[in-house]
Amino acid sequence: MKRLLGIILGTLTIGVGYLTYNYVTFDSKQQDQPKIDAKTSHEDAVTHLSEAIQIQTISYDDHIDTTEFIKFLDYVKVTYPKTFENTHQQLLGGLSMLFTWKGSDTSLQPIILMSHYDVVPVPEGNLPKWKQPPFEGKIVDGYIWGRGAIDDKVGVIGILEAIEEMIKKGYQPKRTIYLSFGHDEEVMGTNGAKQIAHFLKQKGVKAEFVLDEGGYLTEGLVPGMEKSVALIGTTEKGFVTLELSTEIEGGHASMPKKETAIDVISKALVKVHDNPFPSHISKPLNDFIEHVGPEMPFALKTVFANSNLMEPVLMAVYEKGPSSNALVRTTVAPTIVEAGIKSNVLPTQARAVLNIRIIPGESVESVVAKITNTVNDKRIKIKILDRSEPPAVSDPNHPAYKLLDRSIREVFGDVVVSPYIMIAASDSRYFTSVSENVLRFCPFTLNKENIKSFHGINEKIGVEEFKNSIRFYEQVIRNADEM
Repeated sequence: MKRLLGIILGTLTIGVGYLTYNYVTFDSKQQDQPKIDAKTSHEDAVTHLSEAIQIQTISYDDHIDTTEFIKFLDYVKVTYPKTFENTHQQLLGGLSMLFTWKGSDTSLQPIILMSHYDVVPVPEGNLPKWKQPPFEGKIVDGYIWGRGAIDDKVGVIGILEAIEEMIKKGYQPKRTIYLSFGHDEEVMGTNGAKQIAHFLKQKGVKAEFVLDEGGYLTEGLVPGMEKSVALIGTTEKGFVTLELSTEIEGGHASMPKKETAIDVISKALVKVHDNPFPSHISKPLNDFIEHVGPEMPFALKTVFANSNLMEPVLMAVYEKGPSSNALVRTTVAPTIVEAGIKSNVLPTQARAVLNIRIIPGESVESVVAKITNTVNDKRIKIKILDRSEPPAVSDPNHPAYKLLDRSIREVFGDVVVSPYIMIAASDSRYFTSVSENVLRFCPFTLNKENIKSFHGINEKIGVEEFKNSIRFYEQVIRNADEM
């Protein structure tokens, strides 16, 4: 008994020592960078974003009003004359803008700043819920209101304001700067950003880094963190849209058969729901743990420092919420179910559409294989409607990431900066063949209140936040010249 007790105590001592060692050596990865003073008021910029919101560049699934998009292009040209005088402009894919601001040192790799100017529709039924009209760009109570205020005319106007101001002050970049402003990001970007990326690749462009929307300065969204956390997307999830369909004999509803098409599809959906993809610590999540973990309170820091041992504990925590669950696994969401034409007729056909977001480390092929094995029903046909593989993960130790880290601190001050995985899709996924460092960050604050306004109701951005976004893009350009 004494021997057994000694073994137990010895094992516990070793275990505690191991946990303690990992905790003590779990060093901070945060940089020490002073905040800069704001030197420009950018008052006109506020009006410009307001006016840009008033132009209804809405991307519908099956059409756009090209008149509004052309109106936006004309507005940009009139509003930013210095930018147009000092850059080369091209329209690709019909309505997407590519600017080239040539640098003085052609031996340096260029940088690419991205955004998009199309927005999602506002359902008519939601209009009464808006505190301010979605397409009037009103400036009320310190906010600029309207569709595109945070997704993503703030990026287009913010970048153009920064460059216009820098040119006025006589700034000449060392690196060539490309500006990619897509017109169809909200409907997959195939005619916009994809065409721009292809053009740059064919031209032989190899960029130092690409910066698009994606990460945010978050408040109260990272559990356990009191400080604001700036999340830089070093990758994003891939996706595949699958159609599950079946066709069987119908008949009169008064004489139902043992199984109808609806029964077959419903059972398939239940199987998929009851057999989710496994959760695990992927490469981008591990990078997040290494950057945020050392800043956590004692208990959470201990867990993060020993994530290799405590992965089940971490997964149990992350799986509780929809947004955190999406960070640890490939997710499946049925979004369309169709069957039947009349109340007294048994349907002969039924279909369901699955929206699947793929975590890095998995692929479209592996996802389709798992869904097929899970459904395990030869009566179900599975068809790929759309697909995009998870892009490569950018290195948070690369100078490009460090530059973004520095720029964030110079504008937003004492914040925690960390890589993370963007759970949605952005235009930047098309640019992985142009640069190994594709990064995603939107320079404004996201919290529990305004996160609901993405593609939702009462979209708005604070006036001072918008001014800071302009300062951020200025710092990115200046710091890129110092790399």
